[in-house]
Amino acid sequence: MPALKHGDGNIRQRNKQLIFSAARQEFVQHGFKGASIKRIAEVAQIPRTNVHYYFNDKTDLYQQLLADILDSWNVHCDSLVATVSPKEALTRYIRDKVMFSYQDPDGSKIFASEIIHGAPILKDYLDSDFKIWLQSKVEVIEAWVAKGQMDNINAHHLLFLIWSATQHYADFSVQVCAGLNKDELQEQDFEDVVATLTTIILKGCGIT
Repeated sequence: MPALKHGDGNIRQRNKQLIFSAARQEFVQHGFKGASIKRIAEVAQIPRTNVHYYFNDKTDLYQQLLADILDSWNVHCDSLVATVSPKEALTRYIRDKVMFSYQDPDGSKIFASEIIHGAPILKDYLDSDFKIWLQSKVEVIEAWVAKGQMDNINAHHLLFLIWSATQHYADFSVQVCAGLNKDELQEQDFEDVVATLTTIILKGCGIT
């Protein structure tokens, strides 16, 4: 392969993000099996051959897209650390998770679909890095419990509750909008979600 010229790295990154953006729409609308590289290229407005330049095939694109979604979650939703109080950490974590559903609902839906279908692509991740990350957060919560900073709550189920409650507003947005009699949710709706979930979860954990 020829050496990269100055600026080629930026072009590569821009093109991959264009493809990722188009792929998000495609995988949400058609699922992995029904997704088409041809349609992804058309939405991204780049030649189909360019898609294959960056990705070997649809599976490779899907794998890299999932990795991109997980990387974003890990960067923006990692406030559960032992150096702060459970009130501060959980309040921020709930907000970050809700706002991720607001800002990137397609990412949440793609991840949910992967899990619902048995996680064929993410199985190795779930059996390795995910378990390590989850155990580190469980230990933080258990340390708060041991110090008497919150009630003796099962840490695993607390995290599962937060994930399900916050991602519900992305994954089941059609149902939520129907229930609220709205065409789509606005930022203020998500602020209301943050306030409600934070109050319920902190009280349930015995945090005042």
